[in-house]
Amino acid sequence: MNVLKGFCLAVLAALFWGVSGTLAQFLFQQRGINMEWIITIRLLISGICLLLYARWGDQVELFEIWKNTKDSIQLIVFSLIGMLAVQYTYFAAIKYSNAATATVLQYAGPVIIALYIAFKNRKIPALLEIAAIILALGGTFLLVTHGNISSLSISGGALFFGLASAVALAIYTLQPEKLLSKYKSSLVIGWGMLCAGIVFSFVKTPWDIQGVWDMQTFGYTAFIVIFGTLIAFYFYLSSVQIIGGQKTSLLASIEPLSATILAVLWLNVSYSVMDWVGSICIISTLFLLSMKRKKVTPIEEHIN
Repeated sequence: MNVLKGFCLAVLAALFWGVSGTLAQFLFQQRGINMEWIITIRLLISGICLLLYARWGDQVELFEIWKNTKDSIQLIVFSLIGMLAVQYTYFAAIKYSNAATATVLQYAGPVIIALYIAFKNRKIPALLEIAAIILALGGTFLLVTHGNISSLSISGGALFFGLASAVALAIYTLQPEKLLSKYKSSLVIGWGMLCAGIVFSFVKTPWDIQGVWDMQTFGYTAFIVIFGTLIAFYFYLSSVQIIGGQKTSLLASIEPLSATILAVLWLNVSYSVMDWVGSICIISTLFLLSMKRKKVTPIEEHIN
């Protein structure tokens, strides 16, 4: 029964992430909601709530991480180069293309991680990793060009921010390894979000509200913050504790599929056969990489 619960929690987390990306596309394109404002609100509210959970749920002292100068510096770096970067590039990719393309391109991140680890350890990638790299490159090529090397099927901005999102995801995953081995993930990610939200407030203040606000706008914004961030994060971590990180991360591959299907069916996003083939190639890299991985570190407790 516990295993079934773990599977259900992982699937729900992935679905919430996928749906929230599609809702963000709707808000950007059909309600005129400012992308930067969504990022600020999401980071601030989620950061505060995660820190409250860290204090009362995980029973940790909130400011212990700031008492160590080295840890404080690492946290600030994670907050700006990891957390803020992955949020901004992902939502920018949605703004310039759609939730389906943005989410699929971001899932090239694990391949970048595999390449980095191989380079760091000065080892030639294993056969499964090489296969994953080829699939990721081929899938990105099909997604971006539809097989025609002389033209792009998406805008230059979408391609740039989509690939930047994959790089940011790799940094977000790898950079806080030492912090997450020393402190609770709710504390690290909570402070990472809050600090990123405070810094980004200087770019877009939370009280500078734009766009058309109706019941849909309020509802979708609430879903992105509550279900697409807080509840998804909690469900994902609970699943990791029950069934382990490897199975949970595999089930998380439902996220780009759910974002794609919802974008096509609901927002009428045009998705050709080449787009589907490219997406499947990229998503399949998760399965190949998971076959090699023996253990999962705390950093793979991922938020989108």
